[in-house]
Amino acid sequence: MTSPASSADFSTLPLTPATLANLTALGYTAMTPIQAASLPAALLGKDIIAQAKTGSGKTAAFSLTLLANLNPRRFAVQTLVLCPTRELADQVTTEIRRLARSEDNTKVVTLCGGVPLRGQTASLEHGAHIVVGTPGRVMDHLERGSLDLEALNTLVLDEADRMLDMGFFDDIVKVAKQCPKTRQTLLFSATYPEGIAKLSAQFMRDPVTVKVETQHTGNQIEQRWYEVKDSQRLHTVGQLLAHFRPASTLEAQCRDLVDVLRAEGHSALALFGELEQRERDQVLVRFANKSCSVLVATDVAARGLDIASLACVINVDVTPDSEVHIHRIGRTGRAGEIGLALNLVSMNEMGNVGKIEVLQKKETVWSPLSELAPTGKGPLVPPMVTLHIQGGRKEKIRPGDVLGALTADLGYTREQVGKINVNEWSTYVAVDRSIAAQVASRLNAGRIKGKSVKVRVLED
Repeated sequence: MTSPASSADFSTLPLTPATLANLTALGYTAMTPIQAASLPAALLGKDIIAQAKTGSGKTAAFSLTLLANLNPRRFAVQTLVLCPTRELADQVTTEIRRLARSEDNTKVVTLCGGVPLRGQTASLEHGAHIVVGTPGRVMDHLERGSLDLEALNTLVLDEADRMLDMGFFDDIVKVAKQCPKTRQTLLFSATYPEGIAKLSAQFMRDPVTVKVETQHTGNQIEQRWYEVKDSQRLHTVGQLLAHFRPASTLEAQCRDLVDVLRAEGHSALALFGELEQRERDQVLVRFANKSCSVLVATDVAARGLDIASLACVINVDVTPDSEVHIHRIGRTGRAGEIGLALNLVSMNEMGNVGKIEVLQKKETVWSPLSELAPTGKGPLVPPMVTLHIQGGRKEKIRPGDVLGALTADLGYTREQVGKINVNEWSTYVAVDRSIAAQVASRLNAGRIKGKSVKVRVLED
């Protein structure tokens, strides 16, 4: 006898047997709170405004909806997903493709800046069902006539608050005006600034508002608060790293901090808004593959990042927006792991701390700076180093080709090789720090997929 399905089971939703089987194969056992709250109404065709943080399962929530609306036999763009950054667009594209595996020949095209328009135009000409992109590049294609939205039935705005912060309000409105009025619109946002209401009033039809608590469980993220003078901030960050020695740290938001940390010998990289796309890609790859210990980022530059297993977040200052603070620290303590959030506060920021206390419904517990004694040997040095290989998907390189060249051809062990990222034109592979220079030299003298390659070590 089978037990009745709980309300959090995907089987309670009007999804096809093939989709349900694919969800099971992917390890989706039960709906997350945002999925359980939004999917029933979304699958009925309702417009949705959903407030949920990154990592809450929102991508699967809107992906299952847009796939339910899709006719794979009709070769026309039926869904448009707008994202604030290229990194988020890539993550969303990957997730949609995974969830669409049960459907034959569902074609997803990514339209973001930083890569030539020509290749994207060719992809659209070959027929796309789903487009995922950033507002600026989507506008470029609409103005050139290479993107046609006449057949669109679903518009998704992912991390809408971040898009508004980045100045995309007018672009979003222009794009929405070129979509059929009868479409379904799904808006997802971590916070709910005034602009969201203004945006939804312009082009959503009687939206159902869904809010999932932005709080994290008390035991999921340990927060520590330290009172500092403004002149102490940068030096204190070095003390925090020497004391807690986290494996990976995201810090907001001081420009001079990288120079200070590097001078102390720590492996640190900076992520600022004006970085070129190639530089930004390299910084993010190196941080995610454990070949950089500390990432220093402004709030704007960090938008759309979804970094798995982040050990620690350090807030070099306290944001006046308490929901942004919750969003910042929510990048640690994911997937059941305990996270650490360290906050530096000067006297003139105490009012901001009070707002956070109100939102979190608990008082701040202060820690003394005197507890910050070094607990390890020397500065933070990551275990891996990244190698940059010229050539990527355009040269038909796949992660398995790189792994095979390193293990089968050159004789290194699987344990000495870390994450492999292949993008359009470049490939990045993390290798054990002790063998990095040797691997680069041997790869330069050898071949990948029968072709000679140029390889260099990415170091500060």
